[in-house]
Amino acid sequence: MRIVRDYQYVGRDDRGASVAIGNFDGVHLGHQAVIEQTRTVAKENGSPLGILTFEPHPREYFAPDAPDFRLMNAEAKVHRLEKLGIEILYQLNFNAALSNLSAEQFASEVICKGLGLRHVVVGADFCFGKGRAGTADTMMELGKKYGFGVTIAELVSDNGEIFSSTAIRTALSEGRPEDAKRMLGHWHRIDAEVINGDQRGRELGYPTANLSLDGLHLPKFGVYAVLVDILDGPHKGKYQGAASIGMRPTFGVNIPNLEVFIFGFSGDIYGATISVALIAFQRPEEKFDSLEALITQMDADCVESRRILAALT
Repeated sequence: MRIVRDYQYVGRDDRGASVAIGNFDGVHLGHQAVIEQTRTVAKENGSPLGILTFEPHPREYFAPDAPDFRLMNAEAKVHRLEKLGIEILYQLNFNAALSNLSAEQFASEVICKGLGLRHVVVGADFCFGKGRAGTADTMMELGKKYGFGVTIAELVSDNGEIFSSTAIRTALSEGRPEDAKRMLGHWHRIDAEVINGDQRGRELGYPTANLSLDGLHLPKFGVYAVLVDILDGPHKGKYQGAASIGMRPTFGVNIPNLEVFIFGFSGDIYGATISVALIAFQRPEEKFDSLEALITQMDADCVESRRILAALT
């Protein structure tokens, strides 16, 4: 998959694509439906299949001090879109210049002149341009004016519930990863580089891989059964484990993070990128009066995680 970050400097081979436009946070089933419609159009046109999205997320740009909300970071999104067969990712830098373009200027300067797109697919609730003044219908009219095709994709729902990133965040906040999976079409994953922690896990007999949650929506704090993919390095592969998400209250006040104990694993994965899939919420985070009580509970947590994960196969 090729990545283009500046619409003003685009090579000939990266022009003329059929693209789906949006933020695609989580790449949920609604997003996937839009991508599949775009794939059909691209085949009909004989054009490359692309995605047009933005970094940072416009919501981050306009409200940098708001609570973290993203379901996946930029790297995880790239990885997921590549798995879906996207050929070109137009990951445009969302800055003051781009944010100040009117809807018509976005169509003329970015879609037409800059990227030379052949066809765009947008969701029925799509908004664009300064002040989010443009709608899906606006895009249809501008497509006619500037000579590119437009398809408006209907929103995807299940029993009347629209699949959305907001609904997925709610499910995760309430400790319902199974419901998040139903809307995502895949397990919710947290992808990050393994960083140095306090190394208390080693002292407790449970060495863990520590991941930062910076910038991401925080799932309900507690213990989860997880699947773990080590994505690079000598230990690359698929594993099972138990993870804790939270502030580790037994050891004082800490920045929220994710710690995962990988079953049967021994090796150095500092600096490796791993992907942790949340399978089932087991219990809330709690503060223990002693290390012995904590270890006893961790023993029970791992037994329960193994039982849950065994049922998946």
